[in-house]
Amino acid sequence: MSAEASTDVGPGGADAGDLEGPHPVLSRRRGLGQTSARSLLLTLLGEFVLPRDEPVWTQVLIDVLGGLGVESKSARQALARTAAEGLVSSDRAGRRVRWTLTDAGRDLLSAGAERIYTFGNPAPAWDGRWLVLLVSVPESRRQLRHRLRTRLAWAGLGSPAPGVWVSPDPGKEAEVADVVADLDLEAVTSSFVGPFGRIGEQADVVAQAWDLAGVEREYEDFLAEFADADPALPADVLTHQVLLVHAWRRFPFLDPKLPAELLPEEWAGTRAAALFDTLHRRWQRQAQAHWRSLVSRAA
Repeated sequence: MSAEASTDVGPGGADAGDLEGPHPVLSRRRGLGQTSARSLLLTLLGEFVLPRDEPVWTQVLIDVLGGLGVESKSARQALARTAAEGLVSSDRAGRRVRWTLTDAGRDLLSAGAERIYTFGNPAPAWDGRWLVLLVSVPESRRQLRHRLRTRLAWAGLGSPAPGVWVSPDPGKEAEVADVVADLDLEAVTSSFVGPFGRIGEQADVVAQAWDLAGVEREYEDFLAEFADADPALPADVLTHQVLLVHAWRRFPFLDPKLPAELLPEEWAGTRAAALFDTLHRRWQRQAQAHWRSLVSRAA
């Protein structure tokens, strides 16, 4: 949902490993069948536990994750790892254990929910200005370079050349300044804001900074996965809702959310956002009702 934990980029759920290479978007494809138990657990917590803010028994989480193809052992390991990261806490009632979101967990998932559910909103009109960031980090400081790459990519910036980061949203400058300050890079960083000059083409900069073709393929996969989805049973609706949100939560990281002027015609992201919104609204009531029934039966 921000960095969701030490190994993840953010609430969108893309792993830090997805950032390697000149286009930090799609160096590794991650289909639903390859996703981790912990990542699915975080989606489940954000979609159903966060809104109610009530403890939930271990068995409820294991049963729902089981319906998503996660084995019991893997589900328990995911819970243990999430607890070790300080996102959930547990208490016992006899031999049973129930789980509650910590303050850190609520903050993380709330920030993620805000980003996920507003991501498909239309972008504001673009005034034609760019934010350009110049950062000099020695190749020898690989871990620092990786952290910078991770956080700037999460903020939606692209890198058309080594040490250069760009965004068509100058409003991100304050967020970028915080990243630079956190990493103690103020002395080696400069920023510029202004319109594109007369030399070169904006389309070339976009192509160098972001792998839009790769992002569009991901959107097309999302559309193919969910366009004909029509679950009927309550348990299936809940499962589909989790998978829908889980698939969508990666896009705030994958897609830099460029203005329409810089996107290909018939951008698949527009259709994908409309489908996500339609299905999430369609399944929301029944999925939440089934979750409540599971929690009540386990009490």
